Amino acid sequence: MSATLFEPYTLRSLTVPNRVWMAPMCQYSAEVFGPNAGVANDWHFAHYGSRATGGAGLILVEATAVAPEGRISPADLGLWNDTQTAALRRIASFVKAQGSVPGIQIAHAGRKAATERPWLGRGPAAAEEAWQPVAPSPLAFAEGHTVPTELTEEGIREIVGRFAAAARRAREAGFEVVEVHGAHGYLIGEFLSPHSNHRTDSYGGSFENRTRLALEIVDAVRAVWPEDLPVFFRISATDWLEDAGWTPDETVRFAALLREHGVDLLDVSSGGNGGPAKIPVGPGYQVPFAARVREETGLPVAAVGLITEPEQAEKIVANGEADAVLLGRELLRDASWPRRAARELGGSTPTPPQYAWAI
Repeated sequence: MSATLFEPYTLRSLTVPNRVWMAPMCQYSAEVFGPNAGVANDWHFAHYGSRATGGAGLILVEATAVAPEGRISPADLGLWNDTQTAALRRIASFVKAQGSVPGIQIAHAGRKAATERPWLGRGPAAAEEAWQPVAPSPLAFAEGHTVPTELTEEGIREIVGRFAAAARRAREAGFEVVEVHGAHGYLIGEFLSPHSNHRTDSYGGSFENRTRLALEIVDAVRAVWPEDLPVFFRISATDWLEDAGWTPDETVRFAALLREHGVDLLDVSSGGNGGPAKIPVGPGYQVPFAARVREETGLPVAAVGLITEPEQAEKIVANGEADAVLLGRELLRDASWPRRAARELGGSTPTPPQYAWAI
């Protein structure tokens, strides 16, 4: 037997050993205050290290804030100072030593910032830990959430610079893939969607205006990221809103622009921007969005969303619906899922010699 899922995949000069990748998933486990605020700690090292030793070809570190006010929760990781860079360097180095590729997602939470850790509730963070969120328009994410401050054009330019600075730090830390987070109703996605973007200046209204910030950020990241290493972009292919939301048609149109601006792969998710969304959740429910982008634009894609079984993942890649699969909760349940899938499908994964007895 041979499995497409375990064939190497090359983007620019980087070759990933297989097509089973770890999706970015926030751990909400950094310190909140003091010199170690936003700094990766032993939990993060063990969490990412175990998935690398489990055989994932690419490890994407969770949404890492480009600025303190860009954190989703007060306990999020950050990448705005040297202490944070050094702590992440330890993780990137270990991941690479296991034969996996270290990647990181850089993000700004926009109006969804300053919210509580999920296991403590999904509303605003406690007053002593919170701050004032910013967004394209002064529209709260949901009832009970803080109304954000509308960003000025000067504020927008500052955020573009923050993304570039975070990308530069990511490379200093040893990451070989950087992913711009434009999905799930966070700042970039808020600008993309007319549901959350009611601006009347050059950053709102038309498709061209709503995509302006995203493309400016991509250009700024690409300018500081090595030419021979890939840049990813994560998108919500749809807001799942019947009207006034971001749509699959716009995703395809935008994907073509991202390719022109130097993005190498689109990480295709969906939802997260609020509203009365009706999401038909089921196995592989987001895969058709990825497949359409790949077919209509030629931009490589990764599929994500309730991909849980090896044969399911193999079919997605072998049929050309996606170039790779990103596993989220399944890797939380089973850190060695890639190795188990390789045994079932007849493939192989990077395996530490200490674990070779179990192959």
